[in-house]
Amino acid sequence: MTPTHIRLHKKSGLLELQYADGSTYSLTTEFLRVHSPSAEVRGHGPGQEVLQIGKKNVKIERIEPVGHYAIKLHFDDGHNTGLYSWEYLHELSRNQQALWQDYLQRLQAAGARREPLDSGVQVVNIMPLQPQ
Repeated sequence: MTPTHIRLHKKSGLLELQYADGSTYSLTTEFLRVHSPSAEVRGHGPGQEVLQIGKKNVKIERIEPVGHYAIKLHFDDGHNTGLYSWEYLHELSRNQQALWQDYLQRLQAAGARREPLDSGVQVVNIMPLQPQ
């Protein structure tokens, strides 16, 4: 399905996709970044995916059309190698909840965070003190 309208709401960080059938989807910039179709994120085959961490505050700087089949998103963290085909955007839209929950579970399993390392968030591991 080809979107009839694509709007980037920079303040809220949402990419809004509207379709001819009247359906509308809103995808967060963070969601789009961590699900980039690029080889940098997806790898070159099954099991080669790279978990994206620290992308909570990432923003889209600009959108570039690619022919009549995709868009290229330029993120402010320098990432811009993924081509988001109409088919892939629709797949992300329809499966957003399940994909997001899977991503959060993978982050938790890896002991990683959505916040960037320089976000001012401090993580402290509290361990019992060993007598010396």
